[in-house]
Amino acid sequence: MNGINRITIKSGLQVSVVLKKDQQSGKLTEGIVKDILTKSSAHPHGIKVRLESGQVGRVKGIVIENG
Repeated sequence: MNGINRITIKSGLQVSVVLKKDQQSGKLTEGIVKDILTKSSAHPHGIKVRLESGQVGRVKGIVIENG
């Protein structure tokens, strides 16, 4: 699943994001969504979120755990 549509992102969801400082390299950071910052229903570069760690980035994927 990707993070382009706001409706797929919920608080408490584990996601992979690209932080602003990592946009050049594309390095992903995993975390739990605390707040959704993008107001529009979709964004081509991913929905911007604040993680519980306080980091802000654009969602590139939703982490699906098998268990």
